[in-house]
Formats: sequence, C-alpha cells, structure tokens
Amino acid sequence: MSDAEAVGMSAERLARIRPVLASYVDDGRLAGVTTLLARRGQIIHEETVGYRVRETSAPMTPNTIFRIFSMTKPIICTALMLLFEEGRFRLYDPVSRYIPAFADLKVYAGEDENGLRLEPLAREVTIRDLLTHTSGLTYHWLEYGPVEALYRREKVASDKPLAEFVADLLKLPLAFQPGTRWRYSYAHDVVAYLVEVISGQTAAEFLQARLFGPLGMVDTGYFVPADKLDRFAAMYGSRNVISPEMTVTEWFGAAIMGANNLLAGPEDGIEASPHEIHRGGHGLISTAMDYYRFSQMLLDGGVANGQRIMSRKTIELMASNHLAPELLPYELAGLPSPGGGYGLGFRVLTDVAQTQLPGSVGSFSWGGAANTTFWIDPQEQLIGILMAQFQPSGHHPVADDFRQLVYAAIND
Repeated sequence: MSDAEAVGMSAERLARIRPVLASYVDDGRLAGVTTLLARRGQIIHEETVGYRVRETSAPMTPNTIFRIFSMTKPIICTALMLLFEEGRFRLYDPVSRYIPAFADLKVYAGEDENGLRLEPLAREVTIRDLLTHTSGLTYHWLEYGPVEALYRREKVASDKPLAEFVADLLKLPLAFQPGTRWRYSYAHDVVAYLVEVISGQTAAEFLQARLFGPLGMVDTGYFVPADKLDRFAAMYGSRNVISPEMTVTEWFGAAIMGANNLLAGPEDGIEASPHEIHRGGHGLISTAMDYYRFSQMLLDGGVANGQRIMSRKTIELMASNHLAPELLPYELAGLPSPGGGYGLGFRVLTDVAQTQLPGSVGSFSWGGAANTTFWIDPQEQLIGILMAQFQPSGHHPVADDFRQLVYAAIND
C-alpha cells in the first residue's frame, strides 16, 4: 500500500475505520467485512474484519471472493458500451432491431373485471431505456402492482439460459410506458443478451476478452473454480433476493425481526460450480481488488495497464445523469433516493446535501444485494469499495459509515 499522507489522506483518521467495521462483527450483525480505498491511483487502505465463514471461524482476507449481485450491472453496461464505441448500435435504437420480440410488447394500463387491462406501446423501448431502467420492465421482488405479482407467479427469476430468460420475460407486459418512469428491473439482464446478440459471443466470453483479461481481474466471473472455493465467502441474512417468489417486504421484514441465517456456504449455490447462466443484473463473483481494477480504469479515463480499454468521453456519457427532472428522485424498492440521478449503469450524485453524506457532485456508484458497494469520485480522485455478504443490503448502515469515515480523512 502507498502512504496515505502522500495523497492527501490522514492515516490517523483512516485508522478510525477498523473499529467501526469491527463493531458490526462483534455484535453479530455481519460475519465479516473488507474495505479498499484508493486516491490518485494509489491504494492507501485495505482492511479485513471478521470471518469469511462464521461457522468455521475462517477469517476474512483481502482476496476473499464475494457474490457481488447488482455490482454486475455496471460491468455489463460497460461491456455493451464497448460495442457502442465500435458503432454497432445507437443509444436511441429500438431494442426490437436486435431482439424482434420487443416490437410486440403490451403495457399494463390498469385492471377491470377481466383482469389486467393492456395497451400498445406509445413508443418502442430503446437501448438507452434499458441502460437507464426506464424501459417498463420491473423486478419480481418489487411490490408496485400486478405486473410484479405476475412476474412472481410466472417465476421469471428462475435460473435459465439468457436467451430463454429474455424470451419468457417478453411474454409478460411492461409495467409502464417506456421513458415515463424509473424502476429497478431486469433490464440489465436484457443488456447482457444484447451483448451476446451484437457480439456473437456469450456474455462470459465477451467480459473475459474485453474487460476481465485486459484489466487483470483474475478472480471475477460467473462461478468460483474448485481451487478457489476456500476463498469464497458464505452469505448470511434474511432470504436470497433471487428467490423467484420473494418480495421486498419479506426481505426486509425478516431482517428487521433479526434474521441472520446462513443463506449459502462457499460450496452452495449456482456460483460454486461451472454453469451457463450468464446474467447481466446479477451473477458475477469478484474480489475487492478486482473491482478496484475495474473502477480505476473508469477513473483513469478508460486506460489500464498501458492499454486503452474505453474512451474517456464514453465514460463521461455513462457517468452523466440521463433522467429527466420529472423522473427524480427515483425510488429503489419503494424508498426515495434523493440527491442522485442515474446514468448508463451507475447512480450519479447530483446534490450532495440531499444525500446527507459527504461526497462530490459527479461521483458515480452502485451496490449489490448482499452489502457490496463502490463509488468513484472523479473530483477527489477517490475510489471506495466495501464488500460483505449479508442480505438485504442497506439493512445495516455499514456502507454509509465507511463513506463518512473516508471523506473525514481527506487532509488537503
């Protein structure tokens, strides 16, 4: 690690991070946590606290492998934008140009004595709609209305190959007209399918060739090889978000009642063996260091290891707010998310005061269902990463605590 003081950070203040993280482990809220912080291209903080597997007292280590869930999304959106840079599509292209079934979608318009009332598309879904979660798609675990209930009844969350998943998803109506609302959704799984259709490779092949390989992300992929299972963290919490019939009320309700169950051991679940379920909204496993490599490439304007991975201007486009004022503040799982807009795969900070946390306008970030999170602050040349394995994310404010302590350590 580099000297924190040399890049304008207080080592004394960074030392406050460990006891705060340890408090979450000591009282049993989390099994373990790892954090990483870099400024001006230098890693200045790596911390591990607690256990990778609580039941065996296996310690958390810097190279522990985590299920990153929705932190898959920024990666798959970046992958699609690499194809954008090749002129393979335009953001305003209708998705039906590449996935014809999108032309025939119907939209939920209310209910009557016969059930759901549907209407035709006012306009087609575009690729930007998918990237910005304004397509009309939704998630099964949300509870906004009957379309989400239909997703649960049809078990759309079930593990299946990407083409089959998208085909089944498109048999169901959209929850709203494209472009009229922001709603967290399966849209980035469709983004992964677009990567496959446009590139002619599987999502896993494309990611390995264009991102993981060039960036040296040696521990990132869709499954954990057998010789790395002894580094894979167990997952705890109330219930796994990818359960096909789960709702957000059940997810948070059980956690509020104190549920802290072992949801998956290192050798349990789809991630523990080779498979062909390559999704875009979740599914990747990674380490704090690997995700740092991805984040530093974005902060460095698309350059890593002496190679041009992506254009700086494409990254600026992705990390800009694309939501119209009438769509803000957007809600995530029914909770307002003030102070932020949404770009092409990232939350974008637009008003620091509204977040009630320190930061900089223009920072971009996202997180995962099991308490993994990252942010990139171009103004401060700062990257923060936190990894734990507890669902639901946000039930414990460990990520907010980490962010407060990091910004309090800025010394210039």
